[in-house]
Amino acid sequence: MAFGITREILSQWKQKVRNEEIAFLTHYWIDDRFPNCNTVTKVGCSNLEKLSEWGKKYHLQKEWIHMDDQFPHFDLFGETQRAILKNEFQLDQLKRLEAE
Repeated sequence: MAFGITREILSQWKQKVRNEEIAFLTHYWIDDRFPNCNTVTKVGCSNLEKLSEWGKKYHLQKEWIHMDDQFPHFDLFGETQRAILKNEFQLDQLKRLEAE
């Protein structure tokens, strides 16, 4: 279950993914499989080769890409999520949620 984002934020992420940009979308998320995580960051790009190459620098395997038909993406959680967002200068993604 995803929450904490606006339609505009989601639409912007989708457009960037369609445009073959590396796009970040962080939202609140509840999943019983990950009881200690309350946010997820989806890092998407419709160009699978570009997304796979981006993931390599963070030791993310190509097989971990969620192969959504329109919006393929990696799901980032926990410390990996925070470290990658920091390295990519995307901490505003988490700060937006923390401010709510």
